[in-house]
Amino acid sequence: MMSMIRVFVYGTLKRGEPNYHYMVDAANGVARFVGKARTVDRWPLVVASKYNIPFLLDLRGQGEHVEGEIYDVDQKMADFLDDFESHPTLYQNTKIAIEQLTNEGDHDLGDGKVTHQCSAYLLKNFKPHMAELPCLSNYSSHGVAGVNAYMERYLRDPQEGLDFVVEEVRYREN
Repeated sequence: MMSMIRVFVYGTLKRGEPNYHYMVDAANGVARFVGKARTVDRWPLVVASKYNIPFLLDLRGQGEHVEGEIYDVDQKMADFLDDFESHPTLYQNTKIAIEQLTNEGDHDLGDGKVTHQCSAYLLKNFKPHMAELPCLSNYSSHGVAGVNAYMERYLRDPQEGLDFVVEEVRYREN
């Protein structure tokens, strides 16, 4: 049996979100849904940039217990996700504690909840104003009160690319 990597997704890669199709595209590798989950610690999940991208800020203990999904992925999918999430240029692939709430059939685990160390994509070097943005517990690309809807990649200005997003959200020391 191949070695699998446990990953927590909290944004556009969740089921029902615009980038979920990447998780089920066999050309990217294998991703097996493990269950719904939430972070053990509080983290600020914010939406930022003119494209309304979700970011999990590396400020453990602040924000909310963030809801998402756990997947077991093979190395090919893990490599794809690192590239998709622009690791390490934008996000940092970081192990965090995640509490599994349901099984793969979406049945509540009740008192049998399990905690896993999962890879998650955190924004470590961010502009200070981002820590002041409203924190979400559950991201939706359709927008929530006070937050605009996500702009899918194919709708973005191709001339701007990743450098634009990095410049808009990352703090850089000179």
